[in-house]
Amino acid sequence: MIKNGHHTSNEQGIESGASQGDLACSPEKRKRSVRVWCDGCYDMVHYGHSNQLRQAKAMGDYLIVGVHTDVIYSHFPSLPPEEISKHKGPPVFTQAERYKMVRAIKWVDEIVEGAPYVTTLDTLDKYNSDFCIHGDDITLTVDGKDTYAEVKREGRYRECRRTQGVSTTDLVGRMLLMTKTHHSNNIDNSDYQQHTDNFGKGPKGHSPWTGVSQFLQTSQKIIQFASGQEAQPGDTIIYVAGAFDLFHIGHVDFLETVYKQAERPYVIVGLHFDQEVNRYKGKNYPIMNIHERTLSVLACRYVSEVVIGAPYAVGKDLLDHFKVDLVCHGKTEVFPDRDTADPYAEPKKRGIFRTVNSGNGLTTDDIVQRIIKNRLQFEARNQKKEAKEIAVFEAMKRQAEGEQAGDTAQAAQ
Repeated sequence: MIKNGHHTSNEQGIESGASQGDLACSPEKRKRSVRVWCDGCYDMVHYGHSNQLRQAKAMGDYLIVGVHTDVIYSHFPSLPPEEISKHKGPPVFTQAERYKMVRAIKWVDEIVEGAPYVTTLDTLDKYNSDFCIHGDDITLTVDGKDTYAEVKREGRYRECRRTQGVSTTDLVGRMLLMTKTHHSNNIDNSDYQQHTDNFGKGPKGHSPWTGVSQFLQTSQKIIQFASGQEAQPGDTIIYVAGAFDLFHIGHVDFLETVYKQAERPYVIVGLHFDQEVNRYKGKNYPIMNIHERTLSVLACRYVSEVVIGAPYAVGKDLLDHFKVDLVCHGKTEVFPDRDTADPYAEPKKRGIFRTVNSGNGLTTDDIVQRIIKNRLQFEARNQKKEAKEIAVFEAMKRQAEGEQAGDTAQAAQ
């Protein structure tokens, strides 16, 4: 297993949702490893997923992540495969791609392929997990039941805080709009409003769990994601640069290949600012802004450091400052700089430039095409999901109001 320098100290605090009682373990409990379980589809893995797994890891010592298959028979036992796709919607990534993406998140110790959709005590016991962890949103079966009901009843469930400002729903909507509105906070823009109506709103209003919101970057969040480790004597410092937009399995395979270029690699990723990416990519790219892309890349176990807003040309100053030993680029096209110069001229001149072949040609454009191909199915899936969530939320609210009224009446007696 790759030791990637992620935080292993308890950083639950308020964000993880852990109480003081959860943090104060007995001496006997501290002597053994606390194994925690998370599960999900993890389709279009983004920094929100990574943040959930980071918080989960902080609640224990060993993190096991169950990833569902493309065809979840346990979730839809009476439906043939084609009906499953109709009700659930097609995944953007295949199960093999999703397995590899989750493995690449640096807080994950082990993954379970083909995990059941409904989390049971049997599953936790089978993998020797003390408890399972999920975000403070809700996950429902096709008939509207909480998939964590059983483990909640038995006290083997913990919650962490959902990352505001990102969801698969939101990212799908951005890809279907040919607009750059998501590069700013201009939520009054008519295109952005169309996006929120189509992909973050059901027929009866907004769900508190699936709605679209703005992501706000903080220095604390970057610190939580960063490894905090500097290069050591004997490390080979490798520099790569790019957009790394919609951080996906093509990026993971590339970074893994780069990581394997040295015995003791220290991989620095230079991320270009949004305006620079849009200059050479065009259209509505990047889909994710610089703050979102920073967290996505920092969560990868093959990455040691990120340069936020790296210069497009890999010049003398950058190479000298980071004491770079090797500069790598994949098989994708290298766009010239604004002055038509080769951005890799300096590392080539020094003899430290290397083209690597990861064997995976997947690009962000390919992912966008997958989404566009299944646009109507994705839109219908998201609206069905939101409608179920709204119904459950309203039922929970009525129950809470009823209990409050009962308490008030009892106190008045």
